[in-house]
Amino acid sequence: MNQAVTNYIENSDQSQQEILSELRTLIFSVAPNVKEQFKWSRPVYGIEKDFCYLKSNKKDITLGFFDFARIKTNKDLIEGTGKSMRHVKLKKIEDIKDLKIKKMLMEVLE
Repeated sequence: MNQAVTNYIENSDQSQQEILSELRTLIFSVAPNVKEQFKWSRPVYGIEKDFCYLKSNKKDITLGFFDFARIKTNKDLIEGTGKSMRHVKLKKIEDIKDLKIKKMLMEVLE
């Protein structure tokens, strides 16, 4: 695990630390060989190429997906206008399970 990412999580708003930590753990469980980096002022995860990132905002956590078109689960919840990169917003820890984030991560890695 990358120390800069640990610092990012620890320096985030306390209400968001649990969500960020849980997402981080989930990403490592879905992709054990993931490379965790800190670039563009946020945690970025990749294997051969980047597939997702985390961003702490004032009101929520953004989980961004590169190659979002691979995602079929809850694709109507994906926001943004980027050509190949879009995101979902999480406001509470239950959103990880309720929005089926694990399945979305698995799909983006297919």
